[in-house]
Amino acid sequence: MPRTILFATALICLPALAFAAGSGSSAAPTSTKTASDCKAGQVFDQRTKSCLDSKSDLIDDDARYEAVRELAYDGQYDRALKVLASMSDQSESRVLTYYGFITRKQGDMAGGFAYYTAALEADADNILARSYMGQAMVQLGQIGAARAQLAEIRSRGGDGTWAEASLSKAIATGATFNY
Repeated sequence: MPRTILFATALICLPALAFAAGSGSSAAPTSTKTASDCKAGQVFDQRTKSCLDSKSDLIDDDARYEAVRELAYDGQYDRALKVLASMSDQSESRVLTYYGFITRKQGDMAGGFAYYTAALEADADNILARSYMGQAMVQLGQIGAARAQLAEIRSRGGDGTWAEASLSKAIATGATFNY
């Protein structure tokens, strides 16, 4: 009996854990010394407790990605772009998504849309790219198009995710998010 309860609990909690750990997390990025102490092109490495070049073999793409999120959230877009450029696969959907996000936040809406489109061509199920694209549409007053992206998010299993919640809120309020 206890084994059955443990298994059932694991099944119930697994989606929540995946949501919190992935790029779809509703939490703002964790602040580290990457944004406050490291130089441009560097990432704070928790293991060595030091700032390392983002191209270092000691830094993996997941750590680079979290550093990009942190820097972008902090408004340090040029620094975020330097770290993003060190990602091993520049055609990966999440990389293209963040190029789009940063490009849009820097004021280049057309460039942001081009990156979001490329991200969705690489992975049509990238609901974060759909959310950011929808938020850009909200900024441009294209509410119908934003609603279409929200419907796509939901049809691709994105109910209850940060991608859905942030776009839904942007449509309702006109306010977009910076992470």
